[in-house]
Amino acid sequence: MEVNLPEVLAEVTAAFWQYERALMANDIAELDALFWDSPLTIRYGVGENLYGIEAIRGFRSGRAVVDLDRNLGRTVITTFGRDFATASTLYRRVGSGRTGRQMQSWVRTEAGWRVVAASVSVLAFAWEDEAP
Repeated sequence: MEVNLPEVLAEVTAAFWQYERALMANDIAELDALFWDSPLTIRYGVGENLYGIEAIRGFRSGRAVVDLDRNLGRTVITTFGRDFATASTLYRRVGSGRTGRQMQSWVRTEAGWRVVAASVSVLAFAWEDEAP
């Protein structure tokens, strides 16, 4: 298996940043489009466990739109072959200063790169405070 083929890494990196822009703009249609349209899609959030795209869409349409702006750090995108990738990042909310982490599994589908599984969690400390 080839890891981080330059053209595949560029595609997934672009999809990752497309997702991040949509998240900051609260563009629900774009966010939903970037997730795999399947009952098998999973998103574990800070306070919710969502199984299937319908549950994810329901969460997005009902969530409070506060403290969305964030800065990312230690973002690592890794591709495996031509059709699978992971994206991991730490974030700090601009308003509250809360820090957290996000992991996504991306798969190439007929519609393009889509998130098939994601997990978001909040840290009890700033990422700069963690041991190297």
